[in-house]
This record gives sequence, structure tokens and C-alpha cells, in this order.
Amino acid sequence: MKTKIVRHTDLEVYRRAFAAAMQVFKLSKAFPKEERYSLTDQARRASRSVAANISEGWRKRRYAASFVSKLNDAEGEAAETQTWLQFAVECDYLKPEDTRALYAEYDQLIAMLVTMQNQPEVWKL
Repeated sequence: MKTKIVRHTDLEVYRRAFAAAMQVFKLSKAFPKEERYSLTDQARRASRSVAANISEGWRKRRYAASFVSKLNDAEGEAAETQTWLQFAVECDYLKPEDTRALYAEYDQLIAMLVTMQNQPEVWKL
């Protein structure tokens, strides 16, 4: 039996996006101070925007175009987060082995978001 989804926090994609953003936050604590207003800030903002756009999209789901637009924004922010993770690895702020699973989690989030975008009618009120 499926659990009824009442609010955005009931969505698996939201819960996973939130957890991933928290992981980005924890990992970025180790970034150098000179990155505070650039890489650290950008990685944190992008990762948090994934969850924020999902929650906003959920509240707009009665309008398919608005719902899909917000999910598309979340997808873009997830890809941006991957870019910042790649920079962090290339700058030697993070080890590839410590980042690999998180990067893969964002691949999964993107796949989930694309699936939702391709079937907006499933989520309509």
C-alpha cells in the first residue's frame, strides 16, 4: 500500500534532497575561509535550492506548467551542486572517494525529478 502524500515533506525526492543538502553543508565546513563567499556559499545555496524548489513546486502542482517549471529549477540546482562538488574535489578541498556517493545521489535526484516532470498529472490534486 502506498503512503498518501499530503505535504512536500512526504515526498521521497524532497527528503533525499534535504539530506543531501545537509551533507553538502557538513562537507563544506572544511573548505578554506577564503572560499566562504564563493565556493562554500554557492554549493550550499544550490544544494538547498533543490529542496526549496521541490517544496514550492509541490504547492503549485494543480498547475502542471508551474509544477514542471519548479521541478526543472530543482533539476538545474542539483546539476549545479554537482558542479560545485567537482570544483571542491579539483581544488583538493574534498577527496573524490568522500564525494562520489553524494555526486551519485544528485544523479538519482535528477532522475527522480525528470520522472516527475514527465508525468505531472500523477501528482495533480
